[in-house]
Amino acid sequence: MMDGVLVIGGGVLGFCTALALQDRGLTVTLLDDVAAVKPASWGNAGHIAVEQVEPLASPATLRAVPGRLLAKDDALSLPLRDIRHWLPFGLRLALASRPGRFQAGRAALTGLMAGAMPAWDGLVAGLGQPDLLIRDGHYVIWDTPDSAARGLARVKSGDHGSARFRPLAPEEGAALSRLLGRAPAGAVRFLGSGHIAGHDLLFDALRGRFLGRGGVLLAGRAVNLAPLGGRVRATLAGGPDLTPDLLVVAAGVASKGLMEGLGHRVPMIAERGYHLHTHAGDWPAHLPPLVFEDRSLIVTRFRDDLRASSFVEFSHPDSPPDPAKWERLRRRIRALGLPFALPGAEWVGCRPTLPDYLPAIGRSARAPGLLYAFGHQHLGLTLGPVTAQIVADMAVGQERGPAPFDLSRFG
Repeated sequence: MMDGVLVIGGGVLGFCTALALQDRGLTVTLLDDVAAVKPASWGNAGHIAVEQVEPLASPATLRAVPGRLLAKDDALSLPLRDIRHWLPFGLRLALASRPGRFQAGRAALTGLMAGAMPAWDGLVAGLGQPDLLIRDGHYVIWDTPDSAARGLARVKSGDHGSARFRPLAPEEGAALSRLLGRAPAGAVRFLGSGHIAGHDLLFDALRGRFLGRGGVLLAGRAVNLAPLGGRVRATLAGGPDLTPDLLVVAAGVASKGLMEGLGHRVPMIAERGYHLHTHAGDWPAHLPPLVFEDRSLIVTRFRDDLRASSFVEFSHPDSPPDPAKWERLRRRIRALGLPFALPGAEWVGCRPTLPDYLPAIGRSARAPGLLYAFGHQHLGLTLGPVTAQIVADMAVGQERGPAPFDLSRFG
């Protein structure tokens, strides 16, 4: 037996959950494959995307898929080698994109997203480093007058939650023109969103706070979960079994195997993204993230470095990366004329994505001593702190009633 809570997963969600549990007076151990090394979830664009309240499982997404697959250089990729993974997922996504389910999903995600930025404010304040969160919004930029007209129409008709947008101020347009070497065909400024000051800075702050409050980091990999009385026993690869008072699964794509071993249905796919990372160089220090919508590209300036992220590849976690995608990313950067030092450091990682593009948050119906939080797809960084608050409330018996994020929605 093991006293306290065991959190499986050392990504942003795992650390935020561990801290939220400590806030409620619980003893916490965090288990991760490489507890002293930043895990794959730290490869995101760093954008706090509170404007993204419409699930990507939508009628508009379904209508766009054929054209995107036929486009010569689109960011969407369905590798033939992984068809056995993405075809069943795609059929479920189509069902989840029906108007009624999309509307219900949007309402659920909007409600969750409403607490995202307040939770981030509370997190960085608790860390004693409020400057880790930069609330400066972001730009959306279009390449041509036609795409600008279509893009602006979508922005005007879309739901952006707590965020809002406006035309560029003259000085903002001038700054973008200097960066690009030309005036953009169209652009808007979103307000209410933000980004982190740096992944290393955030990781070190979360880890330091967790350890400083008596938390235990345990290097290891859980390979099986099994009910044991009112608890859950975690079997580790090459290590001892652990049976904590309460167990939280927040292990990203690895959550699928653990939860399905208990009998849950988890139709999750590894939605992989690629990025290039380099030093900040001549990039303006106070420029917020830039979303080049026509190129499916986001570039974020952090305190000391710069990251360009792109591609949606429905795949399997163990499939080898596609080097051509990094080269395509370099071509996009060069075509835009960005002051981004190439070749840049390459990274590929897996977004844990469920077919309705909503997270899984709840208490296991098969093992009451187990809570779970995973499947946040592109929004893991954005929703990490608010999800952690929900999980911590559940841990101390403050359930918020039936939730649209429970795994029971998959049967």
